Amino acid sequence: MSLKKIVVSLFLVCLFSLQPFAQNSPKREFRGAWIHTVGQDQYAKMSEASMKAYFKSLLDSLRRSGINTVVFQIRPEADAWYKSPYEPWSRYITGVQGKDPGWDPLEFLVTECHKRNMELHAWINPYRVRTSPNKPLAANHLYFKDPSLFIQYGNYLWFDPGNPASRKHIVMVVKDIVKRYDIDAIHMDDYFYPYPMDGLAFNDDSSFQKYGPEMGFKDGQRADWRRENVNLLIKELHEAIHKTKPWVELGISPFGIYRNGHNGSHTNGFTNYDGLYADILHWVQEGWVDYLVPQLYWEIGHRTADYKTLIYWWAANSGNIPLYIGEDVIRTIRPDSLKKGQLRQKMDMAAGIPQVSGHCFWPGYEIKNNAGGIADSLKQNYFRYPALHPADNAYDHIPPKNVRNLAITTVNGKKALAWTAPEASSDKDRAAYYVVYSFKNATNINLDDPSHIVYIGSNRKFALPADTVNKLFVVTAVDRFHNESKGQSIFLR
Repeated sequence: MSLKKIVVSLFLVCLFSLQPFAQNSPKREFRGAWIHTVGQDQYAKMSEASMKAYFKSLLDSLRRSGINTVVFQIRPEADAWYKSPYEPWSRYITGVQGKDPGWDPLEFLVTECHKRNMELHAWINPYRVRTSPNKPLAANHLYFKDPSLFIQYGNYLWFDPGNPASRKHIVMVVKDIVKRYDIDAIHMDDYFYPYPMDGLAFNDDSSFQKYGPEMGFKDGQRADWRRENVNLLIKELHEAIHKTKPWVELGISPFGIYRNGHNGSHTNGFTNYDGLYADILHWVQEGWVDYLVPQLYWEIGHRTADYKTLIYWWAANSGNIPLYIGEDVIRTIRPDSLKKGQLRQKMDMAAGIPQVSGHCFWPGYEIKNNAGGIADSLKQNYFRYPALHPADNAYDHIPPKNVRNLAITTVNGKKALAWTAPEASSDKDRAAYYVVYSFKNATNINLDDPSHIVYIGSNRKFALPADTVNKLFVVTAVDRFHNESKGQSIFLR
C-alpha cells in the first residue's frame, strides 16, 4: 500500500471513530478503566515522589476522558499494594517482595481518586501467588508457614481453592482491606482456578480426597466440587464485605464466555464454567455479586466469540445485577484488512441495550496513551458530559436529605455557591458528594439531563464563572450508594 493510501485510511479510521454519538448521554453510567500492576516492572524504577506524580497524571488523564471509576490491582500475587498485616508488600512496587516502600499506595490512590470524584475499586486476584519461579517469595510469606495451602502448577504457585483454610485466609485479607480503607468496591477478574496448561493437571488430589466427600462429592464429580469451592468463596466474600461496610460492592469481571451451546451462548471458545470452575450465573441468581463486567474483548463478527452475540447473551442472563461491558482498547480501535476500528459500533450497540449501564476499558494505560485517539473520542462523544455512578444497588434506595442553607457568597472576591451538608443519622445516610446543575430559568429544569451538570464533588462550595448572570442553580446531595436527594435551587441575577 502506498504512503498516500495509508494516510487516507488512517484519516478515515479517525474520522469514523470520532463521529458524534448517536445516543443521548446517560446521566448515570459506569465508566471504568483497569490499571493492572502484575508484570508492570516500571514502578520498581520509580521513587515515591515520581510514582505519586505518575499516578496523579494517570488519574487526571483518565478523568479528562470521562472515566469515573479506577479499577486498580492491589493484590496481584497474594501480595499487597498497601500496608497489610497478613501479606507481604508487592514486588511490583520496589522490585523485591516484602520490601516496605515507606508509604501506602492504596491510601494515596483512594484519596486522589476521591478528590477527583472517581471511585476506587480495589482489584484482587484471590488464588494466584506467584507467576515466576525466578521471583523469590518474601521470608514472611504464608507459604513458608503453611505450604499445605499451596499447589505448584507449572511455573505458577496457586492457593489451593479446595482447602477451606485458603478461603478463610482470602476472606480475612479482603475484610481487612474493606475495614481499613475507604474503597468503593472489591473487584475480581477471571482468575479463579488457573487457566489450564496442555498436558498438565492441576494436582488437587489431596484436598479432593480430604474435603470432597464431607462436602457430598464423589469420584467423578471433581469439576462440580471445584465450582462449589469458588461458590463458597464468593458467598463468604460478599457477606463479609457488606457486613463490614454495606456500601462497598463486590464486582466480578468474568471471562467473556460463560458456556457454549445450549447451556450458554452461540460461541465456541474457552469458558468460565468448564475451564475456570466459575459458575457466574449461580452467583447472579443467589445475589452474591453487585455488578458484572464480562470481558468482551473480541470483535463484532468474530468467528468463535462474536461481540454482538455475547453482549446480548449477557444482557439476557445478568438478572437484576448491574451489567457493564469490558472492552479491549487495542482490539476495539485497531483497524485491519477487513474492517475499521469498532469503537462507535460497540458503544452504539451497548447504548441500545437497556440492561447495559456502563463500560470498563482494558488496559487503562492505553487511554492515557490516547491509543488510536480513544481518549479524544470518549471525551468528545461518548463521555462528553459527566455521569453519576449507577444507583442500582440492593442495599439502600433511600436518598439523603436535601442540602441546607444554599446561598450565594463571596470567596476571594468572586461569587460562589455555598451550602451546608444535609442532616444524617448514620454513615450510610450522609452525603458523600454533591451535584450542581445550571439552567437558564425555572421552566427548563431537568435533572435527568447531564448536559446541565457543572460540578460533581465533595466540596460544599462552587465558584461561579465571572460572567454568570440570570442563571438558576440546583444543588443535590448524593450518598455512598449513589442515591440522589431532591434539589435545592437558587437564582443568580
